[in-house]
Amino acid sequence: MLTVQDKNFDKLSQKFAKNIYGTTKGEIRAAVLWRDLAPQIAALGDKPLRILDAGGGFGFFSQKLAAMGHEVVLCDISEQMLFQAKQQIDASDVPLNISLVHCPIQALSPEKQGQFDVILCHAVAEWLIDAHSTLQGLLTLLKPQGIFSLMFYNKEAMRFHSLVSGNFDYVKRDMKVKKKVGLTPTHPLYIEDVRQWFNQWQLSMICQSGVRVINDYLKHHLPPNFDTQQLIEMELLYSQREPYLSLGRYVHFLAKNP
Repeated sequence: MLTVQDKNFDKLSQKFAKNIYGTTKGEIRAAVLWRDLAPQIAALGDKPLRILDAGGGFGFFSQKLAAMGHEVVLCDISEQMLFQAKQQIDASDVPLNISLVHCPIQALSPEKQGQFDVILCHAVAEWLIDAHSTLQGLLTLLKPQGIFSLMFYNKEAMRFHSLVSGNFDYVKRDMKVKKKVGLTPTHPLYIEDVRQWFNQWQLSMICQSGVRVINDYLKHHLPPNFDTQQLIEMELLYSQREPYLSLGRYVHFLAKNP
């Protein structure tokens, strides 16, 4: 079950929606994730899929996928996030087959929710005190040959950003602060640790991408002809190349269940 250290965004729901998706950062996240996901979802066939958006907030991808005709279960521990989701679903121009489930993702089970062709878990793992066990439990809801999409906050990129910003004392403290900033993840993950988990779970990796491999390292003084659209194009171009992939503020792993 949820522990006291796991994060609930009820009090930050408006700030979260604005800061995460209403920015260039959000555009980059959406572009990279959709570039990775779209062909794999298409490869599963023409029939409507069952998709779980675990810890999906107000359901950015839930709504996109439901608009394509898929059946989506959107789960989140934040009642306020799900309230935003319902408002947006109700206002949609097309009917959206989205079921809202208010609970921690640890409470999901095959007995209650069944199994899914696709499971999304984006920007959730880094808020969990025990991401390994929670994600392992989540995989019990994934069908054989199903697709698992995990995006997590990269601890090494967090360190590198602090180094190039000159925050050396912060790095010496292993990036620990007395008072946590609202949207700074409490339990960032190392890429190699998560790769080992995927190997342990016998997941077959389809692709790996860095998310925000350039944006967070941009200089403050940009050229006068700087173009955000070109930035997104460059993010897509370099997101799957090393060493840029490993510098992504987030990392996206897309894998198939055996």
